[in-house]
Amino acid sequence: MDGVITSPAAVLWFRRDLRLSDLPPLMEAAQASDRVLACFVLDDHLLATSGDRRAQFLFDSLREIDAKLDGRLLVVRGRPAEQIPRIAAAAGARSVHITGDHSPYGIARDAEVATALGDIELCSVGTSFAVAPGRVTKGDGGPYKVFTPFFRAWREHGWRAPADTGVDSAAWIHPDDVVGVADSGLQRVDIPDPGTPLSIPAGEDAAMARWAQFLEGTDGYAQHNVSDYDDARNRPDLDASSRMSAYLKFGNIHPRTMLADLTRLEEHSPTADGATAYLRELGFRDFYASVLAQWPHSAWQNFNRTFDDIEVETGALARNHFDAWCAGRTGYPIVDAGMRQLRDSGFMHNRVRMIVASFLVKDLHLPWQWGARWFLDQLIDGDLASNAHGWQWTAGCGTDAAPYFRVFNPTTQGIKFDPAGDYVRRWVPELAGVAGKAVHELKSGRPDDYPAPIVDHGVERAEALRRYQVLSKK
Repeated sequence: MDGVITSPAAVLWFRRDLRLSDLPPLMEAAQASDRVLACFVLDDHLLATSGDRRAQFLFDSLREIDAKLDGRLLVVRGRPAEQIPRIAAAAGARSVHITGDHSPYGIARDAEVATALGDIELCSVGTSFAVAPGRVTKGDGGPYKVFTPFFRAWREHGWRAPADTGVDSAAWIHPDDVVGVADSGLQRVDIPDPGTPLSIPAGEDAAMARWAQFLEGTDGYAQHNVSDYDDARNRPDLDASSRMSAYLKFGNIHPRTMLADLTRLEEHSPTADGATAYLRELGFRDFYASVLAQWPHSAWQNFNRTFDDIEVETGALARNHFDAWCAGRTGYPIVDAGMRQLRDSGFMHNRVRMIVASFLVKDLHLPWQWGARWFLDQLIDGDLASNAHGWQWTAGCGTDAAPYFRVFNPTTQGIKFDPAGDYVRRWVPELAGVAGKAVHELKSGRPDDYPAPIVDHGVERAEALRRYQVLSKK
């Protein structure tokens, strides 16, 4: 290591693609130069909105890549528009290679970086989604607002096969050969490790292992796997979900890798309902990304702007109710179980996400944005597009949304989807002594340390419908 780069290099800038397999920009970087510098920029803007668990998952994923590259991942901190040009200049690079980012912030950031790079090309290839947002359109070229026709067109469009890449795809430059060259101003930093506990391990290896378990029904999925996903996925008391969402969020695995397996199952399995149901969920992920890319305001504002005028609570009592909701102290067992699962593990079952969201918006009459921000703070898998539009689906103000008059009854939802009460007892220890489905109704009384309901569901359901009727007449 002489500290001097003698031939032009290519820079591979990792972002939401924290893996080495099935990575098109790695393939292009290796084709552009026989010397590739891998880097990551700790962007304070993104870290400030990541939440402790997502930040830890990010850092752990970076550590795995660095280990696979034998310490050759250059990590710096600062604004990408300042740091990436410095890295490229220090490496004598003619090109910087990235996976395309279609989030509102990502689009603006990459445009700024491209300008700052000047004559150095920013080469964007691929996407974090099966199909790039905006590519699946209606016959007239317009974007879809409804999922079902989007899903049909998305399947007909199809997706590329996984790219054949890995650690041996490039000759990696060691950062020691770059840092300090020609007063570049680069300062390599250690990957942070706050020590935040995670309920699942991060990284590409963990993603591939977990996906294999879900497909094959081995280890943690001995009883439930993709074969019964269509039937079991709504049961929070069963360990029947894949837990792949965080790996998709950080690009530890690409959806096309998963889709290749799912379509193979569809073709060769006589009972492929589970594979089809799971494939549909990946379609929703692409749909919400496409909606956000087309309508960036929908990240934090109502997609249906009519709902801007709906009456919501924001005063002191509203804040008290919100705090009780966050803490899992609403007095509704299924709601409290979900909120405590979120608080304690950084995950919440998807069916329960809908139940707690309905309770916040239609029983407590609070802005959906309050819940969406709390989710993004707590969730390991928190994704801007899926989070915002999942909340708006429940609130009735999003694209392809559930009707506003659909109000989940938390008690009947608990009885239906947690029929023996095992999920509630797992996360609400105060109710551990209440047997069976009685844990949802508590007709025989409540333990002294478990709160009474903070609102009356029947009363608040009627109030939610009244507010909607007022809105619909405007």
